Amino acid sequence: MAANASSEAGSPIAAEPIGPGRVVLVVGPSGAGKDAVLGEAAKRLGGDPRFLFPKRVVTRESNAAEDHDSLTSAAFAAELQRGAFALHWQAHGLSYGIPAEIDAAARAGRSVVFNASRRVVPVARARYTNAAVVLIDAPLQLRARRLATRDRERAKAIGVRLERVVAEFSARDVDLVIDNSGALCQAADALADWLSAGHGRADIP
Repeated sequence: MAANASSEAGSPIAAEPIGPGRVVLVVGPSGAGKDAVLGEAAKRLGGDPRFLFPKRVVTRESNAAEDHDSLTSAAFAAELQRGAFALHWQAHGLSYGIPAEIDAAARAGRSVVFNASRRVVPVARARYTNAAVVLIDAPLQLRARRLATRDRERAKAIGVRLERVVAEFSARDVDLVIDNSGALCQAADALADWLSAGHGRADIP
């Protein structure tokens, strides 16, 4: 990835902005239900060649609540060194990466949609000509219950996640806010409808 430089967030910045496809970062606080909403939206749009829903790579074993590809920390570092990630960041003591293949999809005019950190939004907006941000949110008490039921973190770790503030992120960065405090199908429909409306009429050959 010689053409890229590293930002302070630890994600590469392309020498020339990549487009014209839209790169959609789905962000939000822990427990908001980002993966659940994304998964349901992908079921609605996954058969449409205009859209790509790439899996994240995480230095944590995958589970029923989060569908991702897993790597050890050493393997992740090796993949990062060889330029395997279009975007990457660290959070909660883990490393996260978005496969570099999304760049080709964006160049082909496809819409790429994935779960991302709020910290990486400025980097994505610099890297892609058509980046957008969807914020999935839910009330604090509901998010706390969701985190507790997924049985992945201890109470102290859940508290840290709930209290996390991302200084690099501003409400001005958001293109769409989805309230995921109700039925999951409603939130998923809102995301799928917005993605479909924003993609445009051009078909991917």
